[in-house]
Amino acid sequence: MHITLLKSKLHRATVTQSELGYEGSCAIDSDILDLANIREYEQIQIYNVNNGARFTTYAIRAEAGSKTFSVNGAAARLACVGDLIIVCTYAQFSNEEAENYHPELVYFDGTNNVIRTATEIPVQII
Repeated sequence: MHITLLKSKLHRATVTQSELGYEGSCAIDSDILDLANIREYEQIQIYNVNNGARFTTYAIRAEAGSKTFSVNGAAARLACVGDLIIVCTYAQFSNEEAENYHPELVYFDGTNNVIRTATEIPVQII
């Protein structure tokens, strides 16, 4: 049996472009893709913190060092420049593989500078 786990998360990135006329996808700074272990053309889930929209697309590379997060094509109707988004990827793991697995987590400030990375999410305290 396999289970689906979080593979990568880009937490609270700021949308820098929204291109309705572009073919589709989400362009993300190449350096950030590499840091989070996200491949070009890999399926991504985007969660818009500002409006609650949740949608699926795929990642493409933007210029390294550009801090770009460009939501393109039909998805551009779901995210505006300045919106905060969470980008996630998921992968299938066997129970054995899942035992010691940890995702790649990348956290951003308001201008898409990486402020920290991690491999686990802290326990939520109520």
